Amino acid sequence: MAIKRDYYEVLGLPRNASGAEIKRAFRKLAFQYHPDHNKDPGAEDKFKELNEAYQVLSSPEKRNYYDRYGKVDTEGLHGFSDFDFGGLGDIFESFFAGFGGAPFGRATQRTPQKGDSLQTPLTLSFDEAVFGCRKDVEVQRIENCPSCYGIGSQPGTNPQTCPDCHGTGQVKKVQRSIFGRFSHISACSRCGGIGTIITNPCSQCHGRGKVKGKRELTVDIPAGVDDGYQMCLDGEGNAGLYGGASGDLYLYLSVRPHHLFRRDGIDILYELPISFAQAALGDEIEIPSLDGKTNLKIPPSTQNGTVFRLKGKGVPQLNSSRKGDLLIKAVVITPRHLDKNQRRLFEELAKTLPPTKLP
Repeated sequence: MAIKRDYYEVLGLPRNASGAEIKRAFRKLAFQYHPDHNKDPGAEDKFKELNEAYQVLSSPEKRNYYDRYGKVDTEGLHGFSDFDFGGLGDIFESFFAGFGGAPFGRATQRTPQKGDSLQTPLTLSFDEAVFGCRKDVEVQRIENCPSCYGIGSQPGTNPQTCPDCHGTGQVKKVQRSIFGRFSHISACSRCGGIGTIITNPCSQCHGRGKVKGKRELTVDIPAGVDDGYQMCLDGEGNAGLYGGASGDLYLYLSVRPHHLFRRDGIDILYELPISFAQAALGDEIEIPSLDGKTNLKIPPSTQNGTVFRLKGKGVPQLNSSRKGDLLIKAVVITPRHLDKNQRRLFEELAKTLPPTKLP
């Protein structure tokens, strides 16, 4: 009678191995020695030994008994009655994935799939983003073949029923293992799971049903979009598979800066340079706005940094009748060069002004 090897040695583990380490070790070795993968002599015996070691060490009660007494009752360990399928489902996935299908009769079927989405950048001027515009966008994408309409077969002919799967797209295989017989359903390798084969391929797409195409789209950009805004054009991406819908096209907008204005949400910011005299005495100035020239009254004693607000002179809010405001920041400009007369006048003015008080 052969002496059984130590179960920890069988799995290549130390005696303090965790449950997760035991499971990982068994998965790796079981896949390596499974008779359906490994045809070497002794592989089946090795697999049985691994199975026995795992069933003992994966059970806290059996492992505790084994650690104390060095043995455990293993009667029936090789049968289905004691085998823990709940913990080994992922292992069976590994065994049967290599045969091209899903385990225990779950077949992979080709269902309609939406096409891939595409993205493209689009640059707008400041005014185009504020007021909206119409732009032409060129996109390269995968389209259904215009000759065969995506079928892949030469016009006037039709794909034929696959003789291997008889149009079902699936084939059934029966496999034998030490656990018994397993029925395994997988996608038909001849037709790729479609159920039909093309005997007379389309001359334009060579049976693929898809071609590379270029299309120019006219896009309406709504008023009020901003830098970084994203637009989605439904159904303008790549063609779908197996009758699925086309993907979408995403436009990523960037806006060129303006030479006068800056934007803060739906408000427009403008810095207005004024002189000392205008700030002190007040004035009425014509300033630019998004709608053209407009007048602004500067009250006397205006301080540097004062902000004036013109209601409704800003950016339209997306999908709304509301508009932002035009914010004008007064920037008092200090003259860089004074002639003698100007300097004399400033000196006389300085004598009449009260000294500045520090806070």
